Amino acid sequence: MNQTASELLKRIESKSAVVGIVGLGYVGLPLSKALLEAGYAIIGYDIDQRKIDAIHAGTSYIHHLGQEFFDRLKTDPKFKATSDPKELAKADAILLCVPTPLGHHREPDLTYVLDSTRMVAGILRKGQIVVLESTTYPGTTRDEMGPILDATGLKRNEDYFLAYSPEREDPGSIGRSAAAIPKLVGGTDSVSGQLAHALYARVVKAAHLVSTAEVAETAKVLENVFRCVNIALVNEMKIVLDRMGIDVWEVIDAASTKPFGFMPFYPGPGLGGHCIPIDPFYLTWKAKEVGVSTRFIELAGEVNTSMPHFVIDKVMHALNDHGKALKGSKVLVLGVAYKKNIDDPRETPAAEIIELLMDRGAQVSYHDPHVPTFPRMRKHTIPLSSVKLDAATLKSADCVLVVTDHDAVDYQAVASNAPLVVDTRNAMRKTSGGTVVQA
Repeated sequence: MNQTASELLKRIESKSAVVGIVGLGYVGLPLSKALLEAGYAIIGYDIDQRKIDAIHAGTSYIHHLGQEFFDRLKTDPKFKATSDPKELAKADAILLCVPTPLGHHREPDLTYVLDSTRMVAGILRKGQIVVLESTTYPGTTRDEMGPILDATGLKRNEDYFLAYSPEREDPGSIGRSAAAIPKLVGGTDSVSGQLAHALYARVVKAAHLVSTAEVAETAKVLENVFRCVNIALVNEMKIVLDRMGIDVWEVIDAASTKPFGFMPFYPGPGLGGHCIPIDPFYLTWKAKEVGVSTRFIELAGEVNTSMPHFVIDKVMHALNDHGKALKGSKVLVLGVAYKKNIDDPRETPAAEIIELLMDRGAQVSYHDPHVPTFPRMRKHTIPLSSVKLDAATLKSADCVLVVTDHDAVDYQAVASNAPLVVDTRNAMRKTSGGTVVQA
């Protein structure tokens, strides 16, 4: 370890190092909270001035983090929010927490990663470490980011350091804050790995150092492929068991009594969130580059992406049984966030479901206590806002479609007042009365 690395390590260990966070969204802001609680000073950067203004005003825009946290950000002298990239030159460690979406043909879109890297290159100085947190394919940190930063004239792993540590956010889950979730860390060389590990080990419950950035990149993709494939399995089981008249939820509960060799996954109306619908395709794309076909992963993707159409078919059949056509029927969608009890609509299956309903002539409204207005999305534009959920609203709907099972919803009131409920989440299992169809 040379003198530059040794001096940086001392600042990290003494917590006098300043940490720059690029991207103050669902990954960067929880990470900022963990770093602040660990005692580090933060420079939070985002190109979205609205986020910077919200932080300066103490206005919460990620509700599961709590208003108290935003009140702290407004006044804490150890946190500075800015849209000026020059401020990041003051940081000793710069952590990139930016989106990695898919393109129109399900190819990796590294626009945010590469643009952020170029921005960092503009302020890069000797003695800094740069860490990518965004989920991506193996080789991104070394082969895509490295050359951009090397072009500054600074020598990688001598003058500056480069590593990868994948985010593992689970928004809204109790006991799974950024500080409580173990981190993987891999460097583009051993010293970079040690420096990144030294930082994260002082911030999170456990930090596991692996041999290379590529191992850490691949491990994160594997985690999400594992979930994607198993969710696809239970989604396919749901379709099969629906035809057989067997309750898939009861089957999963029964199988879960086995104390080994089985892990319960649950079906749904489609995949949501920034990870599971997207990340496996980063690996399939990279696999094609080395001449390998990932048929298993791609099949799982096909099953999961078909689920919104299965839901629409169930709604159509349920309405037919009540003497109504989908066209012209009033359908109230309950929940548009991608998972329960959060305000995050990224990649939510509700967006496609609502568009499919509208395309078929349904009159669609939605209620979500956490998402007051449907945001503009990359693939969907849905000009709707959440309606009040009361007896009159429920009775006026021809069908209530449960897409996200928020705890704040009174499902017994739904059962008592709605003429028909199609439930994709088993949210109605403890209710009585009414007509409920599982989907």
